[in-house]
Amino acid sequence: MSATRHCTEHSFTTHDDVALFYRHWPAQGDARGAIVLIHRGHEHSGRMAHLADELALPDFDVFAYDMRGHGRSPGVRGDSPDFATSVRDLQTFVDHIATIHGVEIADLIVIAQSVGAVLASTWAHDYAPKIRGLVLASPAFKVKLYVPFARPGLALMRKLRGNFFVNSYVKAKFLTHDPERIASYGTDPLISRPISVNILLGLYEAADRVVADAAAITLPVQLLISGSDWVVHHAPQHRFFERLTSARKEKHVLPGFFHDTLGERDRKQATDRIRSFVLGLFDNPPAAVSLRDAHRTGYTADESRALGTALPWYTPRGAYWALTRASLKLGGRLSRGIALGHATGFDSGSTLDYVYRNQAQGVPLIGVAIDRTYLDSIGWRGIRIRKTHVEELLRKAFARVHARGLPLRVMDVAAGHGRYVLDAITTSGIKPDSILLRDYSNINVSDGRALIAERGLYSIAQFVQGDAFDRDDLAQVSPTPTVAVVSGLYELFPDNDQVAASLAGIAAAVPPGGCLVYTGQPWHPQLELIARALTSHRQGQAWVMRRRTQAEMDQLVEAAGFRKLEQRIDAFGIFTVSLAVREG
Repeated sequence: MSATRHCTEHSFTTHDDVALFYRHWPAQGDARGAIVLIHRGHEHSGRMAHLADELALPDFDVFAYDMRGHGRSPGVRGDSPDFATSVRDLQTFVDHIATIHGVEIADLIVIAQSVGAVLASTWAHDYAPKIRGLVLASPAFKVKLYVPFARPGLALMRKLRGNFFVNSYVKAKFLTHDPERIASYGTDPLISRPISVNILLGLYEAADRVVADAAAITLPVQLLISGSDWVVHHAPQHRFFERLTSARKEKHVLPGFFHDTLGERDRKQATDRIRSFVLGLFDNPPAAVSLRDAHRTGYTADESRALGTALPWYTPRGAYWALTRASLKLGGRLSRGIALGHATGFDSGSTLDYVYRNQAQGVPLIGVAIDRTYLDSIGWRGIRIRKTHVEELLRKAFARVHARGLPLRVMDVAAGHGRYVLDAITTSGIKPDSILLRDYSNINVSDGRALIAERGLYSIAQFVQGDAFDRDDLAQVSPTPTVAVVSGLYELFPDNDQVAASLAGIAAAVPPGGCLVYTGQPWHPQLELIARALTSHRQGQAWVMRRRTQAEMDQLVEAAGFRKLEQRIDAFGIFTVSLAVREG
């Protein structure tokens, strides 16, 4: 073990202006890479400080921060606005150390434990960071609650009384065999036993999603499983590992270890494996996994093909979905939104504009109630959040282009009615030189022109008919855009070659320093409902979607010549919005 390393203390500011505490152990000499440590629930970064020495990686910077509501970071103990906010805090921290400490993201390895490991794996799934690798110790994918029906019971109680707190039942002697760690757990004033039900249930929901969709993670991953864990179940950990499509992955079950894997009495077994994994990723890094052909071969392609296969009507599932379609036909007689979906496609610009406006309409009472339920479905709630994220990142793009002294010329290649672009412009404070909205649909063009007139923007804005997948047409648009946006389009088309052609046309039009705002849909809980019961804008065909993982979407954008700067995602993990800059 090396001598005790010097530690400095700092803070970084989150997106919502909360200053979170962190520790930094500078590398001894020239830094080869960097490590971020993420603590388990109830604890704080000081409980992982011993690893700065015990990992015996002196030529690596080591960082560890206290999650909000933990340790020396502010916030109600054991709470956060939601689990997604804590995941975004990790992204903000990585951005911070890259900017302030000069850490190259490609040279970063994240080592996380328990709840922190779920947070890190959710980040890897949702944000597709291009880090060197990920080490997960006893991820809390499924906590042992020991009370029958505890999870639905907690969910019901939250509905009745709002957020509340529960205390951890875990005693220190069930976390580790290390007597010093056991004693310090009981006397550490920064350990807090309560956890909010919002965070506990959010942890479960994120874990379910990430375990089910672990194939989306292509980063090198090392999984350490405590063999005698009293706190979390093993089975989801093994399922997660089996589904990973990582460039390099390894799993180690540590016999006799309790839950505090990295704080166990015999933790040298774990730290030796971690050190070997880390050094292996630097001495012999694996090639990145290419996802450019994921529409032909890959698990999302298989999923899409299965959803596109008709079910015989006489089977139980076939009968169920036939009944669902019939009920939606009936609903369309009562609900304005469902009727519009049947008439124009549930993925059409007209439907999306209706969802954005979020005003239930239909036959009085029953029809309005059905429409309200329809508009409040998780997918449409996610769409409205996506709109706010598109507008936020468009305003950031406007400011970035303006700061570089470039003219602000905006183009949306498939604008629908163009509402989100016009709303972003109205609230940005920076007046664009021109606005070019395009769409394939005559209906959208007509309604979009009416919206331009309503906003009084006809002097600088035009709405024309155009094909978002025509590379040459996009490359020659006039005026030349400095900010391009493509929202909700690529999610509707499975073919990556088609998307690549569209992105190439945008890249040919946007000059270096210009920006692209693009959306993605890495996951959706209602894929089968959409495929089996809803129709698309394409002549009433079934609306069968192929998901693109965030890593896949980012690779397509990068191949076109853009570099991703920022990303947003809703708390459900469905829709992402990213801001990228055109490289020289």
